[in-house]
Amino acid sequence: MSITLTDQDTLTLRVAAWGAVSLMSAAGAAGSAHKVATEGSIALTSATGLVGHVLTKAPKGVKYGKSVAELADQVLPALTAAMSLLNEQAPAEADNFRRTVLVAIEAAARPQKGEPSPTLAEMARKITEALDAA
Repeated sequence: MSITLTDQDTLTLRVAAWGAVSLMSAAGAAGSAHKVATEGSIALTSATGLVGHVLTKAPKGVKYGKSVAELADQVLPALTAAMSLLNEQAPAEADNFRRTVLVAIEAAARPQKGEPSPTLAEMARKITEALDAA
């Protein structure tokens, strides 16, 4: 089955996935934001299938806002919208997208020694909840 995504569909997927990594980076401990973003980005660009082709690039021209709350206002609904879109058009790719984002947030939490900080753990929970809301 061949899937054709519109430019808006592609932007939604990119904002959702790359925004999730940005949320994790914003929630990271001082000094570790770059490591969090790097680990999460590597996970996104390692994706395969349609999702991998879409996520090879971060979204261009997107303004995430000046606060974590403004970022979350864009990204969390985009995660839910991306899952709904893929569930309708390609359920296997919906599962691929969900797993890819979960691996990215797990990788993003990895630079922390031991368990992720409570802030990172809570952000990961919010991201997972948004993915599962579709």
